[in-house]
Amino acid sequence: MTLYRQLLIFTLILFILLFSGTWLVKLESTRSFLVDQLESHAQDTATSLGVSISQLFSQDDISAVETIINAVFDRGYYTDIILKDTEQKILFKQSLEVTIENVPPWFIQRVPLETPDATANIMKGWIQVGTIYVKSHPGYAYKTLWENAIRMTIWYILSGIIVAVAGGFGLRILLRPLKRVERQADALCRKQYEVQEQLPRTNELRRVVEAMNRMTLKVKSMFEEQVSVAERLREFAYRDPLTGLGNRRYFESQINAYLESPEKDIKGIILLVQIQDLQKLNQQRGFQAGDELLKRVAQLLRTITKEASSCALARRLSGGDFGVFVPDASPWDAEAIAKSIVNELGKLTVEEISFSDNIGHVGVVTYNFHITLERLMSEADLALRTAQQQGPNSWKVTHLTQDSKETPMGEQQWKAAIAKALGDRKITLFSQPIVSATEREKTLHIEVFSRIIRDDGNLLNAGVFMPFAERLNLVSTLDRIVIEEVMKINKDELGIDTVAVNISPTSLLDNSFIDWTRSSLGLLSDKAPRIIFEFAEFSAVQHLDLVKKFGTMVRQAGHGLGLDHYGQSFSNLGYLKSLKPEYVKIDRAYTRELKDEESDSLFFISSLCSVAHSIDVAVIAEGVESEFQLKMLEGLKIDAVQGYFIDTPKPLNN
Repeated sequence: MTLYRQLLIFTLILFILLFSGTWLVKLESTRSFLVDQLESHAQDTATSLGVSISQLFSQDDISAVETIINAVFDRGYYTDIILKDTEQKILFKQSLEVTIENVPPWFIQRVPLETPDATANIMKGWIQVGTIYVKSHPGYAYKTLWENAIRMTIWYILSGIIVAVAGGFGLRILLRPLKRVERQADALCRKQYEVQEQLPRTNELRRVVEAMNRMTLKVKSMFEEQVSVAERLREFAYRDPLTGLGNRRYFESQINAYLESPEKDIKGIILLVQIQDLQKLNQQRGFQAGDELLKRVAQLLRTITKEASSCALARRLSGGDFGVFVPDASPWDAEAIAKSIVNELGKLTVEEISFSDNIGHVGVVTYNFHITLERLMSEADLALRTAQQQGPNSWKVTHLTQDSKETPMGEQQWKAAIAKALGDRKITLFSQPIVSATEREKTLHIEVFSRIIRDDGNLLNAGVFMPFAERLNLVSTLDRIVIEEVMKINKDELGIDTVAVNISPTSLLDNSFIDWTRSSLGLLSDKAPRIIFEFAEFSAVQHLDLVKKFGTMVRQAGHGLGLDHYGQSFSNLGYLKSLKPEYVKIDRAYTRELKDEESDSLFFISSLCSVAHSIDVAVIAEGVESEFQLKMLEGLKIDAVQGYFIDTPKPLNN
C-alpha cells in the first residue's frame, strides 16, 4: 500500500473516531433533554388537572371533570390519564396504545426513552379525595430524537467527504517531492539524468532530493565519458533516430547470430507489434502526433523487454511496426509478455495520443529448434494477422516445434488458396450449442462456424484464414456462401429453430451483399431456421450506423442481431440502447480469468451483465471450460453459456 493511502486512511480513521464519539455524546444529551421535557410536561399537566378537578369536585360536577380530562387527553400527548379515589379505585380512565410512526424499530430498541408519569392530589376543601395520574406519550420525543440523529449523521458524512477530499488533495501536494524522486530514479535507470531544481521545504525531503541530485550528476558524468563515442557510432549504424530503438539492421544481425549458433539446444520468442491507424493519425493530427505515439510505444517496449530478460531487445521495423526478440525464453513466457505489451498499449488510450482505442496488436511465435529468421518472421506475421482478426488490442501466440517445419504460405499463395476454396465452395460448417445457464439440457440455439477444406483434406478454421480474407477483400463473398449454407438447413431435421452465424461488418460496406441478404431473407421457406447475425463488438462499434441499419432490416424479416466478444471494446456501452441486440456474448477473456472467487473478472462480468439486463438484452458467456466457471457464472445471473465444457464444435449435417 502506498504512503499516500496509508496517511489518508489513518486520517479518516481518526475523523471517524472523533465524530463517532461526538455523535454518541450529542445523541445522549438530546435523549436526556427529551426525557426531562417529558417528565416536566407530565408533571405540569398533572398539576394543572389537579387544580381544575379539585374545584369541580367541590361543586360535585363529575361530568365537567370527565370533559376536562377528555379535552386534555384528546391532544394526543399522553398515553394514560387516570383519576382514582383515596382507596385507589379508578373513577375515570383514558388510555392510548403507544404507536410510534416514521421511526425504525431498531432505533427505538437501541435508544430507549423512559416514559415518565406524574401525579397530583385532588382536594375538596382541605380533604384529599383522589389522585390524578398522567403519563406522557413518547412518540413525539422519538420523532425528534430520530430527526436529530439523521441530521447529525448527514452532517458528519458531508464533513467526512470534505475531510477526505481536502485531506487527499493536501497529502498529494505534500508527497509530490517523493513522486519526483521516484521519477528521477526511473529516469536514472533509463540513462536520463534529471535534476530537481525545485527543492521541497520539508527538511527530510529536501535532504533526500539533494542527495538524489548529487547522485544523478555523478552517474551522469561517469556514463557520459564512457559511452559518448560508442553511442554516436552505434546510433549511426544500428539505431532508429526517432524512437531510439535498434533498427532493422541491428535486430536482424543479433537474431541471425543467435540462430546460427552451433549449440544444439536453442529456443526463444519473436514478437511483432503493429500500431494501428498510424497513417490516419499523421494525416489528421500531423506527423508530430504520430512521432509522439511511436516514442511512447518504444518506451513501453523497452521497459517490458528489460523486465522479461536482460538479453531481450526491441527494434522498430518500419512505420508503426516493431519487433521484439527474447532469446532463451521458454514458450510459456510468450503469452505473459504479449499480454503485458497489449495492456500497456491499452493504457495509452486515456492519454488521447492515438487515433482510436485500438492501439495495436501483437503476433508471437516461439521455437525450440534451429530455424531461419525468414521462417520465424513469416510465422509471426501470420500470428499478427490472426490477432487483428480477434479484435482490438489482441495478441496471438503460435508455438513451433521440430514437427512443424512446413513453411507458411505467403500472401499470394493465401489469396490463390482462399479464392479457389470460395470458387469451388469448399466450405463446411461446424456447430456448437448455446444452452441455458440454469437448465443445461435446454439448447437455446446453435452457433455455426465455417471451415475451409484444403486440397489435402485438412480443415482451416476461421481464425486462420479470416485475417487474409479481410486483407484480400473476400470477406463478403465468404459470408454470403456461409449464409447460403445456413439457409439450406431444415430446422425440423436439426431440432433447433434458431441458428447464429458470424459475419464481418466490413461485408456491410458491400451494397450487393446487403441487397442479396434482403431478398434472400424474404424468400426463405418455412422450414428454414431463424437466423441471428452475430457481429464482433469492436467491429460493430466501428461501423455502428451500418450495423443499426442492417439490424433493422433483418428484424423486419423476423430474424435477429447478436453481439460477440462483449466487453472487448473500450467504447461507451451506451451504444447497446440504440443497437438493441437480442443478446451479447461475454468475451472469453473474462470467462477464462474466473479461476477463484477473488477474481477481478467477477465484478467486471457483473457490471457488463447489469448494463445489458437493464435494457432487456440477454447475456451469454462464451469460452466456458470448467464446472467452476459455470457455477460462478450462474451466480452472476448469466442467461446462457457456450464452451467446450458444454459441448465441442461438431460437423453440421445439412
